Amino acid sequence: MDDELQYHQVGSTGIVTFNRPQARNALTFAMYEALADVCTQVLDKSLDIRSLIIAGAGEKAFAAGTDIAGFLGFRTEEDALGYERTMDRVLGKLESLPIPTVAAIRGACTGGGAAIAACCDLRIASEDIRYGFPIARTLGNCLSVGNLSRLVELLGSARTKEILMTSRLIEADEALAIGLINETSDDPLARAHALCEQLQGHAPLTLAATKEGLRRLREHAAAVQGDGLIVACYTSEDFREGLQSFLEKREPDFKGR
Repeated sequence: MDDELQYHQVGSTGIVTFNRPQARNALTFAMYEALADVCTQVLDKSLDIRSLIIAGAGEKAFAAGTDIAGFLGFRTEEDALGYERTMDRVLGKLESLPIPTVAAIRGACTGGGAAIAACCDLRIASEDIRYGFPIARTLGNCLSVGNLSRLVELLGSARTKEILMTSRLIEADEALAIGLINETSDDPLARAHALCEQLQGHAPLTLAATKEGLRRLREHAAAVQGDGLIVACYTSEDFREGLQSFLEKREPDFKGR
């Protein structure tokens, strides 16, 4: 692991930490790959753990999306499809882990960070959580069909559509009421550790079978083609405007082309 994504182990629990607090833990492409590498090591049993916690360094953010710098060179269809395929591969690995995964969330949990949290089995959050995908008012890109299906499974179709179209962020009370998070805690990481200890006393084959059965159901529901949607957004003039306005700290002027 590099310094921006750290891994350590406490007993039988592995802990992944997004470690860019100065950037609200915005995720670089290398950090996504490092997370995928941790998942690969769990799957091939190179890492001997029975649960996994994912957290962000500091108190302001779990992860505030993908680092904008990663998008600046995007020009082609393959740039767009390559990024979303990478996301689906990384998230698919996390989702396919046979062990319990818990997101310990503080503050901002948006974009790629929100997608990672959605792939975890359980989510423990502080009272200042702000969860969502504000891309309709910022970058003008879109989610893959796979990520849409994860959100629909978690939030339902109507609320998924509403938060994506309004770009609003879900806060603690609502997140708890709708089951987006399982509980709030003043110390999400400590509570996540306690929860992992509890889960490690349960039958691992039951947990793994439950997870895999639900994953297969979601994958079956998401087996539709969405490449054209991704290309249309990521290669648009609006996406370039979204990037530029983000860097210039101004409101974007979207034209729908």
